[in-house]
Amino acid sequence: MGGLPVQAAGEQSPLKTYQNILVYAMVNLGDVILTTSAIALLKKVYPAARITMLSRPIVREVIERSPVIDDVILFDYKAKKNALGQMWAMVRELRARRFDLAISFDRKLRPALLCFLAGIPVRIGPSRVFDARPSRVTWLYTHTVSITHDLDDTLQAETYQEIIRGFTGTDGHARPVLPAPDAAQSAKAAEMLLPAERMGKKKIGLCVKGTFALKTWPKEYFAAVVRALSARYDAAFYVTGAPGDYEYAQEVIACMGVPAENLCGKTNLMELAALYARLDLLLSVDTGGGHIAAAVGVPLVTIFGCTSPRRWHPISSAATALTSHEPCCPCSYRETECPSYPRPNCLYHVLPEEALRTCIACLDGAVSAQNT
Repeated sequence: MGGLPVQAAGEQSPLKTYQNILVYAMVNLGDVILTTSAIALLKKVYPAARITMLSRPIVREVIERSPVIDDVILFDYKAKKNALGQMWAMVRELRARRFDLAISFDRKLRPALLCFLAGIPVRIGPSRVFDARPSRVTWLYTHTVSITHDLDDTLQAETYQEIIRGFTGTDGHARPVLPAPDAAQSAKAAEMLLPAERMGKKKIGLCVKGTFALKTWPKEYFAAVVRALSARYDAAFYVTGAPGDYEYAQEVIACMGVPAENLCGKTNLMELAALYARLDLLLSVDTGGGHIAAAVGVPLVTIFGCTSPRRWHPISSAATALTSHEPCCPCSYRETECPSYPRPNCLYHVLPEEALRTCIACLDGAVSAQNT
């Protein structure tokens, strides 16, 4: 069972025009940023349509005022308080807005059920998006787009775009899109960097903590790179991240032995985008912040651990990915389940010397985007 299959890209769409489209992605920051490439492609296909995005409050700032998104609906679907009441309130809101098309980028049950109960007449979703396991969620779609490529060997943004290509018949491609920071956000970022800019220092950002342990490069490796960069350049260093990263960032800074500002939790997402746009370099683990940096074009070096750059490489001509190409990667191990725990090969085999060489090449203008 499931939604009707949809033609391959390049064939005629099941329906030709839509005026009021709902797209949804109840996922994390990096994924939401990547879905905007698919929404940009959708906007090209239906330029007159009004596109509304349903997503989580935590990503609000990267989708509000977006040039490819006309409206935003926020839904904290993990909230346990009066969950049934929240569901029915959202069903009523979706029904009142009279969407004629809904497109899923996440294949999750809750939003698919909302769209079904709201009576949205055409409901599109992928056969696969994060893993290859079949899902009964597709029963709630009217049309299921078959995703046949190898997920681990395809950029995730391309998987999201394939949902649009598969449904509409277009063969185009697009890049992730962020809203422009407003004047206040840009001013705050400029103020944070003003002392370094006045002194003509290189401005180097660091994103040191991933969303889980097997994405977090060792503290001592970050410290070694920073010390070497500090010896080579007159530079100021800024550690960025979420509020919950602050204490870990303090530990990394202590390990560096080089002065650095801990900005974790001190910016919202668009202030962070404005800050990244003014940097000379960002050295980051694989996390949502890296996709923000890619979108604004800052020279970016991303360290990959258990995840694969073939799938999660930031989309930017100024981005370089470093990985050790372990045969066990990508993986879904918990930290203590890793066969090489407590020193995971995927993290410890990406050496500081390699990261340093790449950072120097970026700062000296001698590197182009690559995987190494």
